[in-house]
Amino acid sequence: MLRWFAAVLLLLAAGPALAGEPALFDAGGYRAQRYRAPVDLAPAPARRIALTEALGLEPGRDAIFIDVNPAPGARRDPVTGAWQLAEAHQTIPGALWFPETGRADPDPRLWRALRRRIAQLRHRRAHAPVVVFCRADCWMSWNAARRLALDGVSGVHWLAEGIDGWHDAGARLVDGAPVPVRGGT
Repeated sequence: MLRWFAAVLLLLAAGPALAGEPALFDAGGYRAQRYRAPVDLAPAPARRIALTEALGLEPGRDAIFIDVNPAPGARRDPVTGAWQLAEAHQTIPGALWFPETGRADPDPRLWRALRRRIAQLRHRRAHAPVVVFCRADCWMSWNAARRLALDGVSGVHWLAEGIDGWHDAGARLVDGAPVPVRGGT
């Protein structure tokens, strides 16, 4: 009976993939579909940071805050690296916005640019924590935090509440501009 129950649960969990829909997670364990959904896993080896703890940090001074929210409809000029946004984006003051780096399979140029910037900032402050965020109930920051930690970046923290929780706690947001990344699209 227990074996039957486990088989039914497995089928229910795999149901969409069996019906021809793409799997929610890729082979590396990153969320690959429907990024806006409740997040019910820890991004180990990165750790979750409490909103109250994040609010006590000054982005750019006490910690490196990385926004991985997507930029819907945006285009990146391959020569200058500048982004042309289709819509404005609000972010945490002092955060660096690296759009699209929270996808399951981020563009390698964007990912390398993110890693380089963290390394540059860590050259000045070797142990500065890295706080990765997007929105509440968004797997993109989970993916990016986990990928950074698995890539060997120490002190990576995931802010699950993202810009929504930051704003709801009474902290201000500012207009964001993506970090320019040269080369390719």
